[in-house]
Amino acid sequence: MTLKVSRRGQVPPFYAMEMLRAANERAATGADVMHLELGQPSTGAPSGAVRAAQAALASGAALGYTEALGIPPLRAALASLYREWYEVGGDPERIIVTPGSSGGFLLAFLAAFDAGDRVGMTAPGYPAYRSIIRALNLVPVEIPVGPEHQYRLTPELLAQAGPLDGLLVASPANPTGTMLTGDELAGIVRFCRSNGIRLISDEIYHGLTYGAPASTVLEMTQDAIVINGFSKYFSMTGWRLGWMVAPADLVRPIECLAQSLFISPPTLSQHAALGAFDCIDELEANRRRYAENRALLLEELPKAGIDRFAPADGAFYLYADVGNLTNDTQAFCRRILAETGVACTPGVDFDTAQGNRTIRLSFAGGTAEIAEAAKRLKNWRR
Repeated sequence: MTLKVSRRGQVPPFYAMEMLRAANERAATGADVMHLELGQPSTGAPSGAVRAAQAALASGAALGYTEALGIPPLRAALASLYREWYEVGGDPERIIVTPGSSGGFLLAFLAAFDAGDRVGMTAPGYPAYRSIIRALNLVPVEIPVGPEHQYRLTPELLAQAGPLDGLLVASPANPTGTMLTGDELAGIVRFCRSNGIRLISDEIYHGLTYGAPASTVLEMTQDAIVINGFSKYFSMTGWRLGWMVAPADLVRPIECLAQSLFISPPTLSQHAALGAFDCIDELEANRRRYAENRALLLEELPKAGIDRFAPADGAFYLYADVGNLTNDTQAFCRRILAETGVACTPGVDFDTAQGNRTIRLSFAGGTAEIAEAAKRLKNWRR
């Protein structure tokens, strides 16, 4: 007898992780690898976070559960961050600490939507959005925002998507690095308000911008759900800690869901995160390195025939149209890895319709590694 397997698990693989596995298999043979496939800082947690974690372990404070919403000092510190970064009133009662920003998405979708609800997202976009939405029996509605739209979502494009119950926006975005201006974001907020659409704003790449700072949707509305975390700007990927800012009417439902799904966020990580706020100079040095890496790739990659990029306003990615070189970026990325040792991610991860002609390259690594990767790609194309 064949036992049942749920359709919820029938989602596409995360090709960035597939490329990581291929890169690790290459490395296991003794060959070197330049890791441009993962959206992960190459630096570890800031020094203050490490010290705070060590102190928590020594005191025994990090050994038990916490409240499902997170420890009060961390929620208060995050509220202060909103006042400092955006000059918006941060209310600790509306801040919910989560097991990674991924845990925040799960809680947000469960609290805000019912099975069959339609949730809009951009294409290209982060593939886990689509997979989580489908696994929860929601309907992902992909809204194309290609180069003809400068990879930016607009109210006009939203109007073409049909009726929506929810909308997920990311600014800066993965994989494109595109950032919506405050006016552009406000236009989307007005559209959602007029059409009864629950807005979820993914702000995980805030702090990582290379011009104007990013705007938070909280500057325009208190009805949206904001998702953020410590993985990107705070360089604490493996600590699996995120947070949400939820509308008042969703805080209690999210708390009850979190109690049952997670009990609490990782306790040690919460204590460590308190120390990260004292390390802004260290974190800004990381951002300056990303900016240097970004400039390096924008100058050198055209010499390898890769010269059509999405606007890389923020995050730490270049999203490149390589349709002049291939119409199968999965095979293209495997070939690049095999022949140069440079690992990058095929665009099919982010765009099921047009991703066969795009790739994503992360510039979150060390500058020497990024420079070597660019050199190898130039030599490979000669």
